[in-house]
Amino acid sequence: QVQLVESGGGLVQPGGSLRLSCAASGSVFDISVMGWYRQPPGKQRELVAISGGSTAYADYVKGRFTISRDNAKNTVFLQMNSLKPEDTAIYYCYAIYLRTNYWGQGTQVTVSS
Repeated sequence: QVQLVESGGGLVQPGGSLRLSCAASGSVFDISVMGWYRQPPGKQRELVAISGGSTAYADYVKGRFTISRDNAKNTVFLQMNSLKPEDTAIYYCYAIYLRTNYWGQGTQVTVSS
């Protein structure tokens, strides 16, 4: 069983930055994929960035967001720069471990002046 705990969300002004963290705990070893999804208000959950053998980004965050991992600590990060109001959403950490999908509880990111 894998537990994912996010942190780092909050309120930021347009153009600002935030860094999200997600730590996996439990009896885990070598998580194959970790990443981030988000759910804007009134919309469905959507991919933000994913890191496995390679990394991939949604077009709407390319050049602004950077995903990184600390595999020794089973942690994934999302550096978000040049934030826009449309980035407002609940951000969810995601992991695939032993062919099972896991989700965090979500952290709110609000971009507003």
